[in-house]
Amino acid sequence: MNKHLKQLIDLAQVDKEIDAFEPQIEEANYNYEAALAKTRSIESDIENLTNEIKEEELKKAKNELHLQELSQKLEENSKKAAEVKTEREMKSLQLEEEIAKEQVTFANEEIERLEKIIESKKEQIEVAKKSLEELSANLESVKADVDAKLEEINKARQEVFVKKEKLLSEMNQKGLAFYQKIRRWAKNTTVVPVEDQACMGCHMVIGDKVYADVIRGEDITTCPHCGRILYMKANEEE
Repeated sequence: MNKHLKQLIDLAQVDKEIDAFEPQIEEANYNYEAALAKTRSIESDIENLTNEIKEEELKKAKNELHLQELSQKLEENSKKAAEVKTEREMKSLQLEEEIAKEQVTFANEEIERLEKIIESKKEQIEVAKKSLEELSANLESVKADVDAKLEEINKARQEVFVKKEKLLSEMNQKGLAFYQKIRRWAKNTTVVPVEDQACMGCHMVIGDKVYADVIRGEDITTCPHCGRILYMKANEEE
């Protein structure tokens, strides 16, 4: 096999190895990022619940103030009742008193309802805080595992980079430029084998002459259909 072709095959394999590290890094980070996202989600829930409690407490305070105003009004009406002189005035005071009492009942019911809501939200916050504590404790362990895994991956990746640098230093620059031009669009299918007389990049059948050139491996041969660099696997060479 042509020396330069062999180098291109080796370079393509090294580039595949380098690209394969990205999903490994993503996978290693996934558990930590998922736990971190869950932590942030719970923190956001706690913040939202806290704000909702403040709103409910504000509503409760308004009702309590209204209740005080109604109580004061009922006291005033009670005093006025001793001073009324006509039946019309008496009926007017009675109507005001009935309306005020209805409003008192409604205000008390509303305060009770708001207190239940506030208590429920406080309980939700306590549950969320407990979950947050458990997650935070677990987060440190997950982070340590991820860091160890990433260190291992980076060490292996560095070894591959060193191998690539050595390979590049030995390669013909014209052949390297040709390879890089194809790789820009073909990515990890820049250099592909021929199987059953078909390019394994585009899966199109190649002509007999091109196939014979690939088998000989004396020159760098490209697919007439897609332009990828072709080669024969060692056990398939004739």
